[in-house]
Amino acid sequence: MASESVRKILEAESRSEKKNADARLRAEEIVTEAERYSSIAVQKKISQASDEVQKVRDEYKKSAEAYRKSAEDECRRKISSITELAEKNSTKAVDAVIKEYF
Repeated sequence: MASESVRKILEAESRSEKKNADARLRAEEIVTEAERYSSIAVQKKISQASDEVQKVRDEYKKSAEAYRKSAEDECRRKISSITELAEKNSTKAVDAVIKEYF
């Protein structure tokens, strides 16, 4: 009778150890799977962020190019105006010198 009780206790302990081992294995599988999914999620977010950064850079370049072109056009207009004014003044100066001496 005592040996039967001991045998049942040992069987119960054995089943318990097996269930504990199975639970640890399943827990490790769950953690490994979660790590894999989180790694994939992190890579996806990095890729999305990289795409967004590129989009912002492209928009900035486009805006900067438009500003550069506008500034260049304005400079050309001002240079043209200054050149025209300088030519008029030069003509007046030449005329004044000619009248003064001739």
